[in-house]
Amino acid sequence: MRELVVAESAGFCFGVQRSVELAEKLIAAEGRCASLGQLIHNEDVVRALEQKGMRVVNAPEELQPGEAVLIRAHGAAPEVYAALEAVGARVTDATCPKVKAIHTIVRRASQEGRFVLIIGMKKHPEVEAICGWCGDHAVVENAAEMSLFLEKMPDIWEKPITVVVQTTQTRSNFTECCENIKKRCTNAKIHDTICLATFTRQEEAAKLAASCDAMVVIGGRHSANSVHLAQICGEHCAEVQFIERTEELEPDRLSSADVVGLTAGASTPAWIIKEVRNKMDEIKNEEIKVEEPQVEKEMSFDEMLEETLKPIYNGDKVSGTVVAITGTEISVDLGTKQTGVIPAEEFTENGTKLEDAVKVGDTLEAVVVRVNDVEGVVTLSKKRLDAAKIWNEVEAAVEDGTVMEGVVTEENKGGVVVSVKGVRVFVPASQTDLPREAEMSQLLKKTVRLKITEVNKARKRVVGSIRRVAQAERRERTEAIWNNIEIGKRYNGVVKSLTSYGAFVDIGGIDGMVHVSELSWGRIHQPSEVVSVGDEIEVYVINFDREKRKISLGYKDPNGNPWTQFTNKYQVGSIAPVTIVKLMDFGAFAEVLPGVDGLIHISQIANRRIGKPGDVLTVGDVVDAKITAIDEEKHKISLSIRALSEPAPVEKAPVEEEKNLEPAEDALVYEVAADGTATGNAPETEE
Repeated sequence: MRELVVAESAGFCFGVQRSVELAEKLIAAEGRCASLGQLIHNEDVVRALEQKGMRVVNAPEELQPGEAVLIRAHGAAPEVYAALEAVGARVTDATCPKVKAIHTIVRRASQEGRFVLIIGMKKHPEVEAICGWCGDHAVVENAAEMSLFLEKMPDIWEKPITVVVQTTQTRSNFTECCENIKKRCTNAKIHDTICLATFTRQEEAAKLAASCDAMVVIGGRHSANSVHLAQICGEHCAEVQFIERTEELEPDRLSSADVVGLTAGASTPAWIIKEVRNKMDEIKNEEIKVEEPQVEKEMSFDEMLEETLKPIYNGDKVSGTVVAITGTEISVDLGTKQTGVIPAEEFTENGTKLEDAVKVGDTLEAVVVRVNDVEGVVTLSKKRLDAAKIWNEVEAAVEDGTVMEGVVTEENKGGVVVSVKGVRVFVPASQTDLPREAEMSQLLKKTVRLKITEVNKARKRVVGSIRRVAQAERRERTEAIWNNIEIGKRYNGVVKSLTSYGAFVDIGGIDGMVHVSELSWGRIHQPSEVVSVGDEIEVYVINFDREKRKISLGYKDPNGNPWTQFTNKYQVGSIAPVTIVKLMDFGAFAEVLPGVDGLIHISQIANRRIGKPGDVLTVGDVVDAKITAIDEEKHKISLSIRALSEPAPVEKAPVEEEKNLEPAEDALVYEVAADGTATGNAPETEE
């Protein structure tokens, strides 16, 4: 180790420092007190406080009447405060102000009838306390789990939702979860409640890990922020040691590292950081003895003869040349007085033909299984040597972060088992990259890529992570898309989810939005009329916002534009069969082609005056109409049914014969004189 770099923000955060100081003041004032749960997730600090007079209780019922008790930085639910009051405890509240702010947000949200979504670790005391201040709520740990939760709860998509996040969560997890929420929920208020100190610490650790050959992270095993810190470092550095104290440091793992970084979680006291740093400085300053390289020299005849007479023992690794092949064994010249023999079945276990697996003249390495000096034969095993080599390869993969490939062979309660070149690798459920409640069986017989995270050769135990590789590959695909995206570019995508306003399509690591208006040229009401979740479709980029990470996609084929089809087929004066789709007071709208409608004005419906379009037409009627006008710019069409009808006959008043024209009773009869003046005789009226 040439250089040691220590993170600037390592150690106690404000909330933890405040709670420890309050504890020390309470002990000084009272002589002894209690802490409701471990004050912080650090055994050494808790032990030191216990020696000073603070005991840990797990429930209010364990307190003595009137005993002084400290509520830790993680906070507590309202019912806990009530229980403390009931037993007469004297409470000092050390809840972190950042956590208190979350309590206020969720309490107000619940009072307003909003559903609360909490992003965080379900069993963490901070999250458990937040839940106590909520009404209807749910806790979701990661993006995969969030997606599964929303799929199962479509009833909340349009309801008012308030989102908060555990103060020690990673920024990447929060962002991924929020992307899923924004796709489905139309009335969500998202509050970024990650502690700024936590974010700063994580960001600094990521940058430091990316520039170092190895990282040491100090923190409690049960500390959420410390665990996340180690995970973040593991994503950027192949060699990460997660320790609680100096004794756990493994110097051998730092021997090949040039630059080593050191950081610590928010619950790690300064004195532990100092101890670890001093130990690492000692390692750095140790003199490294360099052995002189040995020059190989040619062996003399006598030396070569002696080499052939050298005894061979079980377990020795040997090398030789294939000199003969039979149906049952392969003979190998080892350069000794014995002949090596390898069973043929070692080469044909997987159905491989023997002649395809090995040939005379091939050089093979194997391990000695049994020596028979009487017969001059040494039984060898290439399979065992290969297995040992694979173990070495697996061990090396932990150090250099090599991505390996294997097949999932079985599932169990805690995860799945992957066979990597014959070595059983256990992958915990949390590292499978599946949602928490997903069935592990869906991975069976699938080929997966994973990183080896832990090897214990003595116990034949190997642990790996599919999730680390998947996350890294997703990041690479995402960056590749953003680096090459352009308007009009086409992608083959998979429909991930549907909303009332469109469909979200995965185009290779990034989800883009296809608005409902871009799904079809025809009239549709729901995206599900065109696509379904899981469909593979070709889409093209309409627009994108690199800064906001948003992509608008199109699905309609430009060549299928119905207006283009209409103008190619019809012109003014053409007669077309049209379907009545809507009736209005001023006329009727008719579909000429799917996606192209025209207007038949009320005056153009019939060859006579009508009161309303419904007197003549009904939605769904198919009638012939003449195209009387086309507005190319506004894509408007005028239609006429009347133009195809015969003119209505002119109605004539009936003419009565003169003999029937007698003055009606009470009628006023005029006589016209020769000069044109008219005189009349009024009918007689009764007085």
